[in-house]
Amino acid sequence: MTRTDILDALSKLPADERLSIVETALHQLREQSRSGRLDAASERRERLSVAADALKTACETDSELTAFTTLDRDCAAETR
Repeated sequence: MTRTDILDALSKLPADERLSIVETALHQLREQSRSGRLDAASERRERLSVAADALKTACETDSELTAFTTLDRDCAAETR
């Protein structure tokens, strides 16, 4: 579920229910922060690391992604 989906669904609820949901979400965030389970920067780094590993593997094994590597080397040699 995307942020837009969530906000759209929230807008359809009565104000008291929306407020209750927001308060509950804020409480959860505070608890996670206090317990050290909320570290957005390290979570982001971990996701980027996983994505980089997947991309590295794809670049090493997918010939369509490496098809221009030879051309790159040829162009670099010509400019030297």
